Amino acid sequence: MESFNPLELFQGIATLVDAEPKIFFGRIFLILLGCLLIYLGKKGVLEALLMIPMGLGMAAINAGVLFWSNPDVPGERIPGTLFLNPLVEGTQSLSPTENMMRILQIDWLQPVYTFTFSNGLIACLVFMGIGVLLDVGFVMARPFTSMVIALFAELGTVVALPVGVWLGLPIGDAAATATIGGADGPMILFASLMLSENLFVPITVVAYLYLGLTYGGYPYLIKALIPRSIRGLKMPAEKPKEITSGQKIVFCVIAVILLCLLFPVAAPLILSLFIGVIVRESGLVKFAELLSGPVLYGATFFLGLLLGVLCEANTILDPDVLILLGIGIMALTISGIGGILGGYVLYFVTGKKFNPVIGIAGVSCVPTTAKVAQKTVSEVNPGSIILPHALGASISGVITSAIFAAIFVSMFGTL
Repeated sequence: MESFNPLELFQGIATLVDAEPKIFFGRIFLILLGCLLIYLGKKGVLEALLMIPMGLGMAAINAGVLFWSNPDVPGERIPGTLFLNPLVEGTQSLSPTENMMRILQIDWLQPVYTFTFSNGLIACLVFMGIGVLLDVGFVMARPFTSMVIALFAELGTVVALPVGVWLGLPIGDAAATATIGGADGPMILFASLMLSENLFVPITVVAYLYLGLTYGGYPYLIKALIPRSIRGLKMPAEKPKEITSGQKIVFCVIAVILLCLLFPVAAPLILSLFIGVIVRESGLVKFAELLSGPVLYGATFFLGLLLGVLCEANTILDPDVLILLGIGIMALTISGIGGILGGYVLYFVTGKKFNPVIGIAGVSCVPTTAKVAQKTVSEVNPGSIILPHALGASISGVITSAIFAAIFVSMFGTL
């Protein structure tokens, strides 16, 4: 009879002790990182709705590893979890489809992942909710300045693509990683599904992890690049432009048709965003409450939870993921710099009347970057209100990120 190992009663510890050093320390690090995300979410440093479930899921998945019997090698045990399997493959005894049906009955989050995350549905649900919260009047009132800043804020996307190829990533993986520079989480998820089938899980995890950090990091970037004397610049008084709900609906309809004609690969997200806007402007109060409440909050909660659960050490410690970590932070940093450069261009074009801090809002993490811009300006001059301009740039950033992602998928993707 084989001797009984007491650790077998506590398989999370047993799999940790049995793991190779890289996985051992990786699991410990990710558990601690998950706890840190919960703390920062609770303190309001990061987005609580996303980071708290993500942090707890990250800690739980790396603690709750157990031993599975290997169906292809009798007697061999392999580590696994009861959460989900992001890339289901077949075995000697089961086809991929049969194995998927089996896993749907075992892994408790597998149905949520398979039917909402891995096909982009959860991204579309988030976009519908965001659409209800957006007022496209900010863009319509200042279309030129908003789009100029948004285009400058895609600099990180443009730079990250050749850097990723130079570092050895296949063109599809490099393009998917480059979309992190657009700072649009649902769009990154959607694009990486079509551009990088094998790496879309870590790309999406890295993207959302970094997007959560923009709230804490971008104020330092603004202060480093824009002198205090300029940061508090008050925008010139504007004659209010009355934009009716009907005009906004017409704008949305034209935008949907035009963007879908030009970029069909992004059509699901484009439709989702603008249908939310049209629900808002049509006065459909019950639908607006549904999309902006249960749909948005529910989708965001499960998105955060799934992202945390996908941060399992064996997935995250893939050597290619280390490249993604570097490219992702570089893309977001350069996009922030690009947005500020766009703000400086408008600052000089307008005779030093445009506050360049608005440029950071072109990085389309709606509405986070717009709030960052206003908060940074208010610290210097509480009487300077730039939020309407910043929201216009941020909403335009959503459109430009969709355009760039669609171009990448059209050029480098396989449908």
